[in-house]
Amino acid sequence: MLSDRVQPKSSRSISATIKNQMNLAQKLGYPENAKLLIIHADDAGLSHSENQATIKALQNGSVNSYSIMVPCPWFYEMAEFAKKNPDFDCGIHLTLTCEWENYKFGPVLPISEVSSLADQNGYFYKTRKDFKDNAKLSEIKKELIAQIEKALQFGIQPTHLDSHMCSVGVTPEILDIYRELGKTYNLPVFINKGFVESISLSDKQYNFEDTLLADNLLIGYYADFEKGELRKSYEKALDNVVSGFNVFLLHPAYDDFEMQGITVNHPNFGSEWRQIDFDFFTSDECKAKLKKNNIQLITWKEISSIR
Repeated sequence: MLSDRVQPKSSRSISATIKNQMNLAQKLGYPENAKLLIIHADDAGLSHSENQATIKALQNGSVNSYSIMVPCPWFYEMAEFAKKNPDFDCGIHLTLTCEWENYKFGPVLPISEVSSLADQNGYFYKTRKDFKDNAKLSEIKKELIAQIEKALQFGIQPTHLDSHMCSVGVTPEILDIYRELGKTYNLPVFINKGFVESISLSDKQYNFEDTLLADNLLIGYYADFEKGELRKSYEKALDNVVSGFNVFLLHPAYDDFEMQGITVNHPNFGSEWRQIDFDFFTSDECKAKLKKNNIQLITWKEISSIR
């Protein structure tokens, strides 16, 4: 059941008001060729380390957006922060998979109601493929609504929806559920066409019509991390931001015992990687790069305000 606190902002959905992606900058009051950027922190709620680094990156760094994983053990701490700090963009990081080896979480609904989403131990599947091969569409929708409703019940005022591991993108049918929920709750959904197509596990065509799309997704790559050049790759990415709607996706956390335990045997977006994310995006160098390259930070709230 949908929360009665969610009231439509207008009779038209947000996606319907943004008919021409090329005009987004102008609709927001910027020149047509403006370099628009959201610097977004994923995975708040995953751990205490993730929460504390995210909070500091928001307060002292260049990060201007984050999203919360409702099913995770440290959700409550970040939900309290979100309630007390509504000026920060806060999304719901819809979660259907759990990639970690020794750290697990599962649906917010009873397993009996969404059994297709969980393994034999009651946890989310580790890979997108296992999720796709087992999950029922009706149970996916039911669980995602439950995650949104739990966030609303805690008093969070979400600015957008996004997806952990982009699991909602593995098939067009699941992506349609995600888009539909954005319209139902009148929230923009984060979608980058190229990334969705790169992780797709379906032979069917996706329909991106009437959808606000991020033109460019900026993210770290494992090859750069392996070579010890992840920070340099972030510098280069900011130097090469192009006109349009860009989203820089990062995962700030501290390289401490907690995160080392969570990310054991998973160096890709692991503990060391997340410390680099925090260090760079709270640095004066990052702020200088944004200024030098005339990059305009925007928010999901601004996008939501477009009529």
